[in-house]
Amino acid sequence: MTKDLTSGGPAGLIFSFAVPLIAGNVFQQMYLLVDTLIVGRFLGVSALAAVGCCGCLMFLLVGFVMGFTSGLSIYTGQCFGAGNFTGVRQSAAACLLISLAATLILTLLGILSARPMLVFIQTPPDVIDMAYSFISIIYAGAGALIMVNMMMNFIRALGDSKTPLYFLIFGTVANIVLEIIFIPILGLGVAGAAEATVICQVISAALCFWYIAKKMPLLWIRREDWHLSWNFIWQHLRIGLPMGFQASVIALGAIILQISLNNLGETAIAAYAAAQKIDSIAVMPMMSFGMAMAAYTAQNYGAKKISRIDEGVRKCMLMSGGFAVGIAIILITLSPLMLEQFVGPGQTKVIEYGHLYLIIDGINYIILSLLFIYRFTLQGLGQSIVPTIAGIMELVMRGIAAVFLVNAWGYIGACLANPLAWIGSCLPLAVMYYYTRRSLCRSYKAAH
Repeated sequence: MTKDLTSGGPAGLIFSFAVPLIAGNVFQQMYLLVDTLIVGRFLGVSALAAVGCCGCLMFLLVGFVMGFTSGLSIYTGQCFGAGNFTGVRQSAAACLLISLAATLILTLLGILSARPMLVFIQTPPDVIDMAYSFISIIYAGAGALIMVNMMMNFIRALGDSKTPLYFLIFGTVANIVLEIIFIPILGLGVAGAAEATVICQVISAALCFWYIAKKMPLLWIRREDWHLSWNFIWQHLRIGLPMGFQASVIALGAIILQISLNNLGETAIAAYAAAQKIDSIAVMPMMSFGMAMAAYTAQNYGAKKISRIDEGVRKCMLMSGGFAVGIAIILITLSPLMLEQFVGPGQTKVIEYGHLYLIIDGINYIILSLLFIYRFTLQGLGQSIVPTIAGIMELVMRGIAAVFLVNAWGYIGACLANPLAWIGSCLPLAVMYYYTRRSLCRSYKAAH
C-alpha cells in the first residue's frame, strides 16, 4: 500500500497525490467549521465570539503539531525514496518516541497556559469563561491530535494519500453527529463542541494505527529498530522542530492580531471567526499541493533525481495557481451566502464584515499558492532554516497590521494582515528555492 513518486510523469503523480490531500485537509478543517457553524446557529453570536477568540490559540497548537509531525516524516520519506527500508522502520520508531515526549510537554503547557493566554489576548470578559471551557479541552486532547497527524504522515510518506482521507471522512461525519448530540440535544454548550472534536481525533488515530498494523509491513517496527542513537533522532528533530516552530511563530502573529481584533467588539470578532473558517477550507487546495510537493520532493531527493524536483515545481505552480484563481472567484461571489449559514440572515453587519475579509484574501490567493509550493519543497529537501525565517516574516507582517493598520483603519486593517504576511513570507522562500535548485544542479553535474 505504498506509492513510488520517483518515476512517471510529475504532473500526474503530484495531482493524483494532491487530490486526496485536498479532500482530506478539507475534512480536517471541517472539524473546526462544524464547531463554528453549530455553535453560531445553536448558541448565538456570543458563543461564536468565544470560539473565535480561541481560533489563534488552537492554531498555535494545531499548527505546531501539523508542522512538527510533517517534518518528522520527511526523513521517513527520504529513506523510502532511497530504498532504505530498515531506515523507514527506524525512522518510524524515532518519530513515535518523539511524539510521545511532545504529547507530555504540549498537554501540560496547554492546560497551564489556557486561561492566562485568553487574558493576554484581551478576550472580552463576557465570553472568557466559555472560551476557556472550549480551549482547555482541546489542549487536554493534544495527544490525540499528535498521534492522528503522525500516523497519517507515516502513511503519506510512503506515497499513500488516499487512506488518510477515508479516516478523516469517517472522523468528520462522527464529529457532526456528536456535535448535534452534545450541543442542541444534551445542552453541553461550547465544551461539547471541543469534546466531540477530541473524541473523533482519538477514533481517527486508532483507525490509522489499525491500518498500518494490517496493511503496511514497511512500518512494522522490530525490537532492534528501537535501538536509536541520539544523532539519528536529531536528524528528525532538526527538520520537525523548525517546521513546528515555524507554524507557532505564524500563530503568534495571529495572536497579536487577535488582541487588536478583540478591541473592535463582538461583531468584528464573530465576523472574523466565521470568515476565517471559510478561508481555512478555501486555502486547503493550495496547501495540499504544497504538501504533495513535500512528499514528492523527499522521495526524489532520496533517489537523487534532482531534475524531477524542478519539473514537479513548475507543473505544481500551474495546477495550484489555477485552483487559487477559481476559489477566489467563488468566494468573492458566494461568500455572503456562506456566512449567513453561520450567523443567520439577520446579522447583516457580521456578513458584511466577513465578506470584506474573504474578498481581500481571495484576490491574494495566487501569492499563497506559490508560498506553499516553495515552503514544502524546501522542507522536502530537508531545508528548515529559511522556512522558519519565512515564518518570522509572517509574524512581523501580522504584527505591523495589528499595531499600525488596525489602529488606523480598524477592521480593514485586520483583513490586510494575511496578504501582507503572505508577501513577506513568499519572498525569502522563493529566493532560497532558486538558490538551492542551482546548488543542487551544480553538485549533480560535478558528481557525474
